[in-house]
Amino acid sequence: MKSVKIILICGNKNSVVKMSFIKNLEKVFQENSNPEDAVAMENYMKNHFSFYGIKTENRRLIFKTIWKEHQKEVAEKARNIAKELFSKSQRELHYCGIEILMKELKKKYQKEDISLIEFLIVTNSWWDSVDVIAKYLLGEYLIQFPDETEKVIEKFSNSENMWLNRSAILFQLGYKQKTDADLLFALCQKHSDSNEFFIRKAIGWALREYAKTNPSAVIRFVETNNLKPLSEKEALKNIV
Repeated sequence: MKSVKIILICGNKNSVVKMSFIKNLEKVFQENSNPEDAVAMENYMKNHFSFYGIKTENRRLIFKTIWKEHQKEVAEKARNIAKELFSKSQRELHYCGIEILMKELKKKYQKEDISLIEFLIVTNSWWDSVDVIAKYLLGEYLIQFPDETEKVIEKFSNSENMWLNRSAILFQLGYKQKTDADLLFALCQKHSDSNEFFIRKAIGWALREYAKTNPSAVIRFVETNNLKPLSEKEALKNIV
């Protein structure tokens, strides 16, 4: 593993005022950038985003270290920091924004946070960010505010934005026995005619995950609905 260079800008009475969390994070990410790896990562993501070229293990090590140095700032301004990180070009910063909210908002969501979650889903959208947001932010938010589920999922599933549709299908990943099967099946059926690869894949993935809890229900649903071949294949992949 490539060694990482972490330089923290600490403030005290004899030094300059310390950098903000984001400025410090950007500085150290830039110092640890790898142009060769950046090209490979950008190609993997179909050149939708720029990368510093920092692989996941090193990125998280740097991120954790700087987050600890700015713990109070991040805790107090988590929402604003996440939005600002999403306004940046480099994909690693987007990942950091999501991970901050996963920790700082867990079981501490406010009802108006659904606007932030929607913003993150439709901003710099691609499967690598949307899938994490759907499961760990939208999914956790609706566990905390179950009465908001019908309104939020109806809005997302009716949207012309494909990534909101995908998030509505996937938000119950990890719910297991708490899955609202009727809602899951209704969403899969609603979007079953979609020709969007990411929707067909999402239907199969959501059904495959629920099949770990209730395989017979998934089999019945697949047998009685005309799903796209990819969705059906993915749904039944692990069922013997």
